Amino acid sequence: MAKYLLIESRDAFESRDAGPWYELAADLLAAGNDVTVFLVHNGVLAARSGARCAHFEQLLRTDVEVLADDFSLRERGIANDRIVAGVKPAPLDVVVDRLADGCRALWH
Repeated sequence: MAKYLLIESRDAFESRDAGPWYELAADLLAAGNDVTVFLVHNGVLAARSGARCAHFEQLLRTDVEVLADDFSLRERGIANDRIVAGVKPAPLDVVVDRLADGCRALWH
């Protein structure tokens, strides 16, 4: 089993290829891998309460760990209590720690 860290920096509402990125995460999980999606920059916009992104909502129904960069959330005025269930705020240090632990990282 491999460990994957998929870093999503694009806004799911402006980038047509965000949906396939979330599907990739689910497919990697289904293949028996440990998968984390880390939302950063405009990628955190999909995590807002009330945002409706079908691909992202589908991802949240899997066991993929979904983290959102706490700085990117604050920078965009998204309070922790306005994040959808299933997404956890996390510092960017998580990325460094996962890379040091040998995670395979993909940035989008």
